[in-house]
Amino acid sequence: MSKRALVVLSGGQDSTTCLYWAIDRFGRDNVEAVTYDYGQRHRIELECARQVAEQAGIRQTELPIDTFAALGGNSLTDSEIDVAAGLGGSLPNTFVPGRNLIFLTFAAAYAWPRGIADIVTGVAQTDYSGYPDCRQETIDSLVTTLQLGMERKFTIHTPLMTLSKKETVLLAEKLGALDAMALTHTCYEGQRPPCGECAACLLRAKGFSEAGIEDPLHSL
Repeated sequence: MSKRALVVLSGGQDSTTCLYWAIDRFGRDNVEAVTYDYGQRHRIELECARQVAEQAGIRQTELPIDTFAALGGNSLTDSEIDVAAGLGGSLPNTFVPGRNLIFLTFAAAYAWPRGIADIVTGVAQTDYSGYPDCRQETIDSLVTTLQLGMERKFTIHTPLMTLSKKETVLLAEKLGALDAMALTHTCYEGQRPPCGECAACLLRAKGFSEAGIEDPLHSL
């Protein structure tokens, strides 16, 4: 029996790259995706995820987990907070506490009754923001917790964990994911075309520039 994989798909550059990584590794028929409506301000993310999944030809399930919006306190769910970088070594206010922990826990809960043991996520500890829930030690600890709590062996794949944005772009090219990049959304301001000025836009632009590849998102 072929192994099956579940990809946490946000509609962004990194998760889209991971979707194509999973298709390459497990085969298109053995891959599906889960997307979370967590009360994010920029609803365009959800539409982008749907379009990416459709173009890739894989099944996608959207799950509502809007508690993050009720918690507030960050610029991705709270419209009263403007995006700002961290100061003095602190985390930027784009950090949503517990988000990746919850996403992966729900992914495992979704995978459990479907016999899926392989979960793929686009977290990277090389990310400029330094989110603590994107670090390898966090993922390793979570795998242990999920396996103990569900009595099921899970593997959480993090293909981008140690890659720079340049290397992520080159991987996307190798996997044939560049066309799908035109459907993705990265901008912290929720703009499409992207604002080109926020930290997320600048980081994405830097990666494509260093890779010597034109970002398909700008050719729309």
